[in-house]
Amino acid sequence: MNKTVSRPESVPVLLKRAQQLAGLPLAELAGELRLPVPDNLRRDKGWIGQLLELTLGASAGSKPEQDFPELGVELKTIPLDSHAHPLETTFVCVAPLLDIAGLTWESCNVRNKLSRVLWIPVLGNRDVPPGERLIGQPLLWTPSEEEEWLLRQDWEEIMELISLGQVQQITARHGQALQLRPKAANGRALNDAIGPDGGYIQTRPRGFYLKTSFTAALLARHFML
Repeated sequence: MNKTVSRPESVPVLLKRAQQLAGLPLAELAGELRLPVPDNLRRDKGWIGQLLELTLGASAGSKPEQDFPELGVELKTIPLDSHAHPLETTFVCVAPLLDIAGLTWESCNVRNKLSRVLWIPVLGNRDVPPGERLIGQPLLWTPSEEEEWLLRQDWEEIMELISLGQVQQITARHGQALQLRPKAANGRALNDAIGPDGGYIQTRPRGFYLKTSFTAALLARHFML
């Protein structure tokens, strides 16, 4: 039976819990929770994030709300290489492809998810076994005015293209901070979306991701890298 962790009652308690994890290998966390450690992440891509969620008492999972909604905090793990550079983009949330009339930046889930983020760096290149990867110092981040402006500009540009029926023309190169990419376990999953003629088309689900250039700059500013 897996061990359960109580939910943190305040942001300082959550941050202290995260700080106490710094320097520990992931296998130690998994052992505390009586969870198996995969040999690699090819079939367990979300294992690290789920492990940290369980360790810190998060509950939202894939729901369209923050991981700690009562605290207004989203939890994001970020894998780093030996030079402390992000190894991959960061998933934010699923992108809406229909019923988007009237949706604004102020009310969108991207802004909600990124309004306050507890970043947990995980140190270790892809050739390091998952259990041996180390947890870094956490960062509690709220976007600066400049960062939010960049995110908003990208979101509004991407959502305009979706509303005009051009979702299939959007590539990962769009956006300075935020990008739109297919988000599905396999290529057979299809959703309805607005087509070029205003009717419905079938396309792969999409997700919003933070580009590595954005998260690398964010970490560098706060950790003085």
